[in-house]
Amino acid sequence: MIRAFLLGSAAALVTTAAVAADLPRRAEAPPVFAPIPVFTWTGFYAGLHTGYAFTDNPNIRTVGNQGPTIGNCTAGFRACSGSGLKSEVDGFSKIGGGFGYNLQVTPGSGFVVGAAFDMTWTDLEKNAGFIGAPNPVIVGGVPTALPASPNGSLYTQNLDYLGTLNGKIGYAFDRFLVYGTGGLAFGQVTYGASFYGTVTQGLPLQFVGGYDKQFETGYNFGGGVEYAIPTESFLSYFAFGRLLGIKSDVTLKAEYIRYDLGGRNVVVQGVLPANSALSYTSSYKTEGSLIRAGFNYKFSTN
Repeated sequence: MIRAFLLGSAAALVTTAAVAADLPRRAEAPPVFAPIPVFTWTGFYAGLHTGYAFTDNPNIRTVGNQGPTIGNCTAGFRACSGSGLKSEVDGFSKIGGGFGYNLQVTPGSGFVVGAAFDMTWTDLEKNAGFIGAPNPVIVGGVPTALPASPNGSLYTQNLDYLGTLNGKIGYAFDRFLVYGTGGLAFGQVTYGASFYGTVTQGLPLQFVGGYDKQFETGYNFGGGVEYAIPTESFLSYFAFGRLLGIKSDVTLKAEYIRYDLGGRNVVVQGVLPANSALSYTSSYKTEGSLIRAGFNYKFSTN
């Protein structure tokens, strides 16, 4: 009986082992690796900047409108600058801002195209004075010796702000972007010319200043670089969108803009009976360069 019991137990063990061999084997699940997000410049952005602006040194040229002997810069009012008066100014701009959209063709490294609108409060003001040769004293209609006090003139030209509406094309090396830009430029420009004389100097005597304030348009071109701060950097905490649940990256940029807003003429007219028929035209050009540096918030879902 004991023998039969042992034989039965052995048979049961063999059967259990056979059944277990037929069951699927339990293996460990393969490790799961989360893909590292690839940075892309695609998305809307907005930001602030400041800058340094400097104008070219073009001639402010004034000529008389009454011919070669009356009212020109040699025989008429000698305070005008017929050969041209250079006036250059530079300085830091106040503040500016802008927004735009970029589209990156391939994430990571690849071409980037976009459009941008920027406005910079330049507040550039340049003033130039000119002291001309004295007019002859007129006695009985005949010029006599030159007096000691010459005529003077003052020219002003102010660029209040400069705006640009540009297209962009560049190449991204991951978080580093190099680009060229160009398009429409516009701004508000004020022009002024004031002439001064004395009664003892004969013709002409006193002149009022010519003044013109215009919204000017032209073109601009340039280029720049931009760098997107990594999310693990402490500077990324300045992305205020995090407080609102908006995903944004902080980028730093620097760019050079060359602008040309064209030219403008200002007419200065005599006001006293002795010179009311005389007039002068001062010609101005508005062009220069602007270096902008600032930061943007790039909104995306990368």
